[in-house]
Amino acid sequence: MNPKAFQEAMDGRFPGCMKGRTMYIIPYSMGPIGSPLSKIGVQLTDSPYVVASMRIMTRMGAPVLRALGEGEFVKCLHSVGRPLPLEEELVNNWPCNPEKTLIAHVPDRREIVSFGSGYGGNSLLGKKCFALRIASRIAKDEGWLAEHMLILGITNPEGRKRYVAAAFPSACGKTNLAMMNPTLAGWRVECVGDDIAWMKFDSEGRLRAINPENGFFGVAPGTSMKTNPNAMHTIQRNTLFTNVGETSEGGVYWEGIDQVLPPGTSITNWLGRPWVPGAKEPCAHPNSRFCAPARQCPIMDPAWESPEGVPIDAIIFGGRRPQGKVIMHDPFAMRPFFGYNFGRYLEHWLGMEERRGVRLPKIFHVNWFRKDAAGNFLWPGFGENSRVLDWIFRRVEGEESARETPIGYVPQEGALNLQGLAKVDFQELFSLPKAFWEQEAWEVRKYLTEQVNDDLPREVMRELEGLESRVKKM
Repeated sequence: MNPKAFQEAMDGRFPGCMKGRTMYIIPYSMGPIGSPLSKIGVQLTDSPYVVASMRIMTRMGAPVLRALGEGEFVKCLHSVGRPLPLEEELVNNWPCNPEKTLIAHVPDRREIVSFGSGYGGNSLLGKKCFALRIASRIAKDEGWLAEHMLILGITNPEGRKRYVAAAFPSACGKTNLAMMNPTLAGWRVECVGDDIAWMKFDSEGRLRAINPENGFFGVAPGTSMKTNPNAMHTIQRNTLFTNVGETSEGGVYWEGIDQVLPPGTSITNWLGRPWVPGAKEPCAHPNSRFCAPARQCPIMDPAWESPEGVPIDAIIFGGRRPQGKVIMHDPFAMRPFFGYNFGRYLEHWLGMEERRGVRLPKIFHVNWFRKDAAGNFLWPGFGENSRVLDWIFRRVEGEESARETPIGYVPQEGALNLQGLAKVDFQELFSLPKAFWEQEAWEVRKYLTEQVNDDLPREVMRELEGLESRVKKM
């Protein structure tokens, strides 16, 4: 939207929009208050839901104002867009104005504007809006990285610890990995954050990261004691649930919760209608959420609020590559969250290597979701992913346990601990079908030339040309 049209949209929406409602002023810190890696925002809103959620998701209140002093902050303006008295009846109890919804970011002015939406990341402006879209631009200007990444600490049986950041698009298991219970004996995983990482090189050249958030804003459907017991333990108290089902006992319910209800318990779905298991209408909205304090997670890392951040030894990229379906290109899992030109973003990442004295983390790529010809997953996932982290840990420490292939390094046969996994076919798991990779290389070229074009750094195109040449010789 051009600036003139944006100003007209603002002028046509905000005057008088909070009439009859309370306007709240929310000073908040993304990251531990006072940390050199943290940033401060101030949000105006007329939504009590936003106030309660931001109280969980950020460090909020008078201590933030004291830390701010006369300093700079990100300006966040939000309204549900429904002044009182209402002219129309509310739908589903959510005050909002979908016909006039406007979500806008002004990176040059460090401003975020949100009108008409009262839910999730469109109203909790410290989350994706600030922590990724605006922060990625600030990071470019100041020489650091704001990324859509989880952060975890992993300790081996000998007591040595490493920290890993990992970027996965939505629905690829970020929270499950960040809160993993390893199946490998003696290994321990601890959570620093499940969604966003702010990373900066310290004076000794180590890349350090903080989780700028103070809570978890997780998707409820599919979360259970089987898939993520640590998340279930986290949300037992002090938690906001939105758009989930409700039991007659005052509890919550959603698809996949895997919870046995006492006899005689009835359920009301997210629309306020009676619901029974097996009904066509869902119990919870697919994007229903829990909002819980991070400190309640039983495996939070002792250093998760460390002002200087934790040292990152490896970065993992991952996603889904379902064969036979259209591939959604989501580079760095940042597709919806880039705060500036993607080509310049790639240049910014590549520029990190040129800094004097830096110790770059090792880079890995995973796909937990590969399937065989019958449509069955080749890898069990969840806690078994600790076997992959084990190999990554050993590679970080210098172990020569990889073999070179046309697409990069993969584990040597026997290097991945598969003890007890009788159904895992190592050969098929690491097979490289030529036809698939030819199509993959073609898809990547098409994406980069159509979506990035002249802004694409030459180094990236050289890597793609190298991949194409190697795949052709497979």
